[in-house]
Amino acid sequence: MASDSTERILSGRSWEDFCDRLRDAGEVVLRDATPMDAFDRAEGYRYLSRLTRVALESYIEAADPRAPVLRRPSHESVKIGADNPDNHYQSAAISGAYEYRLSGTRGTVHYLGFGTYAGNYGSDARMGQSGYLEAADIEIGPDGRFEVHLSCEPRPGNWLRMEPDTSSLIVRQTYEDRAAETIADLAIERVGAPNSPDPVTAEFVDEGLQAAANYVFGTASLFTDWAESFASRPNELPLFDSERARAAHGDPNIVYYHGYWELGEDEALLVEVTPPRCEYWNFQLNNYWMESLDYRYHQIALNHHGAALEPDGSVRLVVSHRDPHHPNWIETAGHRRGTMCLRWIHAESQPQPATRVVPFDSL
Repeated sequence: MASDSTERILSGRSWEDFCDRLRDAGEVVLRDATPMDAFDRAEGYRYLSRLTRVALESYIEAADPRAPVLRRPSHESVKIGADNPDNHYQSAAISGAYEYRLSGTRGTVHYLGFGTYAGNYGSDARMGQSGYLEAADIEIGPDGRFEVHLSCEPRPGNWLRMEPDTSSLIVRQTYEDRAAETIADLAIERVGAPNSPDPVTAEFVDEGLQAAANYVFGTASLFTDWAESFASRPNELPLFDSERARAAHGDPNIVYYHGYWELGEDEALLVEVTPPRCEYWNFQLNNYWMESLDYRYHQIALNHHGAALEPDGSVRLVVSHRDPHHPNWIETAGHRRGTMCLRWIHAESQPQPATRVVPFDSL
């Protein structure tokens, strides 16, 4: 494809196709089933701008698996697929053709997991998980340091499985109490070769622009499809299919409940459940595009550490536009509708949460 890429770069076709594909992504916001008001559609176009930024970082700036960079997008403004407000996400471009060493210190963050994945949103390639490892199963030195080997063939010690078509590493660091915990300090390097990128080529940029644009379109399409399906059962939280979650690069240790919420000005949504024995749980509100609402300034999520339980061990979460003076108030942050998510990590059971809409004054 090198000669074709050279021609596409020289003629400007690479950039034209990139822009055309972004135009296609804009049509996702304009679907008949998406909200018609200016607020939700403005958030939709902002969402596309955020996806474009992270796509260019992923497929142009940090796309070389021969010189991997473990990076963290601006989590406050890059939000995809009901991103967890308690998570510190990191990722790196890798390849099953090479071997890697991930090293660092454990820190004190509540949950730490590493996953290798093939494909991505918008790609025609196989999409799924090739390996998963969590800190609880890693040998860690007394000083808190550890190393993990990433390869297709098994290695002694801490080993994270890859497959020939593996293309990315995703790290999830989940806080129980963000103010009191320290994240793991991590770095990745390719084994047996200098970790420096080659000079840019026409093929690298041409393929990167195509992949970036397809990622924007594919990500927007996938999660808008999800939101449309959730909207058929408003204000409910059904159990989400685990295979569907894993195919979308979800954590295999997590059980998800996804739903759609919509409330009038004088209504509240109650979510009631007795959490199972588990390592972690949380509930969160997202906008229609499945971006978590702005947790920097609003309480749009609660986890097992911050939620107030009833004497019988159950929890009642109150979603409303105004403060009901309840300890488990979840703010809508100026939104009338959106999606929502409840998740357990390492749960012993999967209780179905009950949901009901009530008049705000009845609270």
